[in-house]
Amino acid sequence: MGVTRRAFLQAAAAAGVAGAIGLGEAVLAGPAAAASAPGDVVGKVTVGYQGWFACAGDGAPVNGWWHWAQNWGQTPSPSNNSIVAWPDVRDYPATYRTAFGNLGNGQPATLFSSYDQSTVDVHFRWMKQYGVDTAALQRFNPTGGEGPTRDAMAGKVRSAAESQGVKFYVMYDVSDWTTMQADIKTDWTGKMRAHTASSAYARQNGKPVVCIWGFGFNDNQRPFAPDACLDVVNWFKAQGCYVIGGVPTWWRTGDRDSRPGFGGVYHAFDMLSPWMVGRIGNVADADNFYNVATVPDLAECAAHGIDYQPCVLPGGVSGRQRAHGDFMWRQFYNMGRAGVASVYISMFDEYNEGNQIAKTAESQAWVPAGSGFLALDEDGTACSSDYYLRLTGDGGRMLKGQLALSAVRPTPPVVGGGGDTVPPTAPGSLHVTARTDTTVALAWTASTDNVGVTGYRIRQVNGATATPVGSAAGNATAFTVTGLTASTAYTFDVLALDAAGGVSRPSDPCTVTTAAGSSPTVDLALNRPTAESSHTQVYGSGNAVDGDPNSYWESANNAFPQWLQVDLGSVTAVRRIVLALPPATAWATRTQTVAVQGSTDGGSFGQLLGATGCTFDPATGNTATLTLPATVTTRYVRLVLTANTGWPAGQVAAFRVYSG
Repeated sequence: MGVTRRAFLQAAAAAGVAGAIGLGEAVLAGPAAAASAPGDVVGKVTVGYQGWFACAGDGAPVNGWWHWAQNWGQTPSPSNNSIVAWPDVRDYPATYRTAFGNLGNGQPATLFSSYDQSTVDVHFRWMKQYGVDTAALQRFNPTGGEGPTRDAMAGKVRSAAESQGVKFYVMYDVSDWTTMQADIKTDWTGKMRAHTASSAYARQNGKPVVCIWGFGFNDNQRPFAPDACLDVVNWFKAQGCYVIGGVPTWWRTGDRDSRPGFGGVYHAFDMLSPWMVGRIGNVADADNFYNVATVPDLAECAAHGIDYQPCVLPGGVSGRQRAHGDFMWRQFYNMGRAGVASVYISMFDEYNEGNQIAKTAESQAWVPAGSGFLALDEDGTACSSDYYLRLTGDGGRMLKGQLALSAVRPTPPVVGGGGDTVPPTAPGSLHVTARTDTTVALAWTASTDNVGVTGYRIRQVNGATATPVGSAAGNATAFTVTGLTASTAYTFDVLALDAAGGVSRPSDPCTVTTAAGSSPTVDLALNRPTAESSHTQVYGSGNAVDGDPNSYWESANNAFPQWLQVDLGSVTAVRRIVLALPPATAWATRTQTVAVQGSTDGGSFGQLLGATGCTFDPATGNTATLTLPATVTTRYVRLVLTANTGWPAGQVAAFRVYSG
């Protein structure tokens, strides 16, 4: 598990404040000349993006409640969690039920998974909406068990950044990575460098950006010698990269949280970004650090031709540091009066430290009852869940000269200042008015609200997961769900929305089975394009979909896992897969272990069916059928083979896909 960055903070913070040279206003500093012209990080607002939350059932290789719980194998609960702030999940298409009690408003307590592409899309849409320019994807040691999930997250971030028009780059955190010096080079050349081909990958001075966080810290998690660190920095620069250093607060003086002897390492970076979480917790601390760190740090960087990207943090929710935005705005103001051009927001989604700007529970109505979590109104001032995103947007505009420099934050805690914190009532009497083999018509009684209902969200419910399938205007009390599968049971509910972002409790669920349709007998995979992990001799992947029962695909030998994939041509309903081997009795009985994955874009795959033993017996036709738990809509269907009792390779003569 990636370590938190707050474990080593308190002693250094105390030393910094104790050595303050004065908490009063300093003389206004003139703008400092940046070493580089504006690019994707210079003159921009960057956020640290963890992307490290997973939930049981989301298909992530890490297979558990990653970073939501202390014991990832158990559902998050009041006695098993690793967060200190509760997210506002109303915008997420998919969420997962926890073992917490219901929220204060009676709604179930659910959490999001970063492994869902829809979640990452939501996050990057927020970044675009609220003026965040660039995201630094945190990448901890990828050589352990979390590696495959982190690899997948890089692809999901790339996809979201490209679709939303936000830049991103890789930020290596070397905490507890004992073999970092060699591994980080291998990981960059073998995996992460490929993402620099993306139009969304951040560049500065024409070079792809990479950050290394953790060199020089005076603690046991990062014990690397200066020579090893300098080797890594110079290696990345030799690869043509623009290299940022996430460095200790006291990098310039080489004491407190910084090891001595690292001056050469710090000065080798193209940009320095000193860490600040835990060092400050109120406005007085922020003013002190303006004097003892920001102004002299900026001068030191300017003298050495280094770009400077200090941290701005919203403050910990559980520590009651936020002061309804005054703490964060003071930091923006101090950066502005110092002439700082670039800032790093710590962090976007750090619910583990309560230091996130992403949407957060705004009041106890949106926090699990009895959980002890504080909401954004912890000091008595009502704040909308997106307040710190809006504050970030205004702070960025001020630093870019689009707003006047002001010590008074221009951002109201509640949108519109109305303070509407009362959600609508739940829709009533959800029922079915008509159905066909592919549609269900729903109706309900209208909700009420103290201001007014603006719309309804219709969701398909599958266990602990609820996925939006449509929306209706505020005066509507009916909706027809389309694109369903014949003879299939579905469960739906409806939520009411208001103008302040309030969401009602869900209606009572309604379950309905679609009408019977014609029996699907068409093989959707026949003669469709294929792909594979490997093949031996002439036994390529196309043999599995050519309709010839005697031709077959065979992977490289003694090299499991292997995969075989078919492109159905468009997103379509899939429920059943039939596999076969050649019918000749020479193909003796064997069992292959097969899992099924699906993708709508060919890039991000989710698990449709877990590893299953498929027995092929020539006495019964040498076929095996895989039936998915429910009909899914997908375009690419991939078989992942991990074992074969009859031959040390994957073997498939027929790969047939059906809608039912």
